[in-house]
Order: sequence, then structure tokens, then C-alpha cells
Amino acid sequence: MLSSDKINNQFYIKMLLLHFGYGFIIYLMPSLSKLILLGIMGSFIFVILDRKNRGNEALMAAAYIAGGEVFFRQTSAVIFYETGKYAVIIFLLIGMFFKGASSKTIPYWIYLLILFPGVIVASMTISYEADFRKLVAFNITGPVCLGVSALYCYYKKIKKEDFQRVLLMLLMPLVAQMTYLYFYTPSMNEVRISLAGNYAATGGFGPNQISTVLGLGCFLICTRLFTIRTRMINLIDLILLILMGYRAVITFSRGGVVTAILCTLAFLIFFYYKQDSDKMEGSNLRIIGVISIFTIIWIISSMETGGLIGNRYTNKNAAGELKEDITTGRVELIETELTAFYHNPIIGIGVGKGREYREEHLGVGINTHNEISRLLSEHGILGIFALAILIFVPLVFWFKFKNNFYFLAFVAFWFMTINHSAMRIALPAFVYGLALLYIVDEKKNPVHRQRLAGQ
Repeated sequence: MLSSDKINNQFYIKMLLLHFGYGFIIYLMPSLSKLILLGIMGSFIFVILDRKNRGNEALMAAAYIAGGEVFFRQTSAVIFYETGKYAVIIFLLIGMFFKGASSKTIPYWIYLLILFPGVIVASMTISYEADFRKLVAFNITGPVCLGVSALYCYYKKIKKEDFQRVLLMLLMPLVAQMTYLYFYTPSMNEVRISLAGNYAATGGFGPNQISTVLGLGCFLICTRLFTIRTRMINLIDLILLILMGYRAVITFSRGGVVTAILCTLAFLIFFYYKQDSDKMEGSNLRIIGVISIFTIIWIISSMETGGLIGNRYTNKNAAGELKEDITTGRVELIETELTAFYHNPIIGIGVGKGREYREEHLGVGINTHNEISRLLSEHGILGIFALAILIFVPLVFWFKFKNNFYFLAFVAFWFMTINHSAMRIALPAFVYGLALLYIVDEKKNPVHRQRLAGQ
């Protein structure tokens, strides 16, 4: 009889092969993308209903959609732009229908209620010419997705093996997207490189979003090198890390790559000091290995881009001259939102009004890149309360239990991502929720039900 580790490893290899094939098929026949996505979502709904979410299948389904959202957008698989966020919300709501939510989720119910006065204000402030529904949906679905993710995950017990399955579901669509990109742009030698975000390397889709998701993929693969001690699987993951890391770097969008490095450091800080002393030597070697892999990725990327990637990360233009603004205009956007908050501190300017406000004051209509300043400008003082809940509630939870190696890394991913890419995608919202899970290692510890009496 096969051990659980061997079964998990076999499942991992099968999933990898399936998603390599998935990425290749979508490249060959893009018209299949909508059909495949509908099939995936239909299958998930059937499994959740059939098993009544006993194994947290809803969380796994939401993880897969959150991980694949950018790929689905890129290949025109989505029915409408916010399909991914709505799907994550629906899957988690179905899951809560079967398993409920902790009685201690009151702070996140308050957070969700805080969001809606801004919608009412928007109905009075947004111009008649604007598409009210689209503006509000674009700006409110991300925060709502975060609230629902937190409701599902907060104080939710999950077996360590099931948690690893959730992370696997998060990673697999990123493998498919990486495969698709390799076929779409196999080499950088014959394409024009842009230092402001390299659309040639991202299949013509937003480099910022693709850098974000591939950066998370790199982080997840890095953690597998420390949490899974099987030589063959580690070798596969090392190769996968090089392949995905290279695609993330050559997007020329720095946010996702820098976030991946910070998340890896945050994970290792907690993981390293919580493990047994006899395993520390092996971890030291793996840390050296990961640093070596990152160095290899950088060297390959630099060679493929003729050294231009170095200019991008040192804030220089193609001629090697230092640029004045390292934030590529983001500071100016934040300034307009803080100005809006200063002039409308109580109720804010309304959800979705920020784009119009910038058009009025900067002469250009552009969406925010920073979720924190957006909360303040569009929700006023209620935005401050919302931020306080999002920051302090998970910190209290972590200091109480400290059983989730991924907590610091996931919170770091959420915080870094919403500061350079706002909540354009569901991923930071969903990953924030994962930080709130109570992970149970049944091989080491019995379940202490009294500690989670609020569930």
C-alpha cells in the first residue's frame, strides 16, 4: 500500500503534466478557453455540492480560480472582467453554507458593512456620463472578496495535508500560464523590450498583473523546497522555479518579483526557527540552493535582455541614465487620493469616484494602484476603521496561535500587492484569508477543540 507522501507526489506530477498540457492547448486553440473555464467551474461546483465541503473543497476551488484569474483574463476565457472575483466569492459562500463560519468573525462582518456607505456616496458623486455599475464593481469586488475570504478562513481548522492541497490548487493554473507564455514568446532575442513593463514577454497582457501572479508562484515553489523533503520532487521544483522566475523577471514589472523575495524571507524567518534542530542543517543547504537559483535566474534574464533588466531594477532608462521617479508616477496618484481624503474626511468621495477625481485634477483618468490610499479617499474615516480591522485582527490571531508558517508571508503578499497593484485581481484578497487559517498537523498534535471554541 502506497504511503500518503507517495500518493501526494504522484498527484503533484500528474497535475503538473495536466497543466503543462492545458497551457499548450490554450496556446494552440485559444477559442477553447471559455469552454475549459466553464468546465472547470462546473466541476468544482459539482464536487463541493456532492461532498458538502467536508474536505474544504470550496477553498480549493476558490484557490484555483484566484490563481488562474489573470490567465483566464489574458486568454479571454472570462465572461466579464470581474468573473474571477465573483467566482471566488460564490465558491466560498457555498462552502460557508455547508460548514458555517466562526462566531469570532464579527470584525470582518463590520469590515464588509463599512464598505457599503461608499457605494451610496458614489451614487451621488459619480457623473451621469460614467458607467456607475462598472466603476463600482471594479473597485468594490476586491475588498468584498477579501471580506468573504476572511469570513471563511478566520478560525477555520484545516488539516496540514488539505492546506497543502489548497496551495497546490493555487499554483497549478500559474504553471499553465507560464507554459502558455513560453510558447507565446519563447525568446526575447527577436522582440522589442520596453523598460516600462514588457508586454512582449507577457502575451500582450498587463505586466503588473502577470508579474504579481508569477511572483506568487515562485514563492509557493520556494516553500515546497523546504516543506517537502523528496529528492525527485525537489529537483522538479528547482527546474520549475527557474522557468517561472525567469518569466516573472522579464515582465520588467518589479512589484511581483520584489514581493516574492520578501514573502520568501518572511516565510523562512518563521519556518527556520520553528523546526527541529536536526533539520536546520538541511534547511541551511536549501537556503543556499535557493539563493543560487535566484542568481541563475537573474543572470539568464540579464543575458536575454541585453542587460536592460539591470537598468529597470536600478531605476535607469535604456541609456543608463537614472530616472527621477522610482515609483513610475504612483506617488502622484497617491497624492491626489490623500488630497481627496483631506477635503472629504468623513464620507469620502465614493467608491469608483477616484478615477474621475484624478481626471479632474490631473487631466488623466487612471485607476488607482494603491488600495490603502483608495480606501481613505473613497470611504473617508470609515476607510481608516477598515484598515485597522485588516491589520490588527490577523496580528492578534497570529500572536495567539503562531501555528501557520505562511502567516507573515501571506500578509506581506497582501500588503505589498495592494500597494503597487491595488485589488485589480482576487489573489491578494484570497491570500489574506489563507493567513487566518488554523492549520492542524494531525501527525504531531491532537486537535485542541477548546482553543477554537468560537468556530
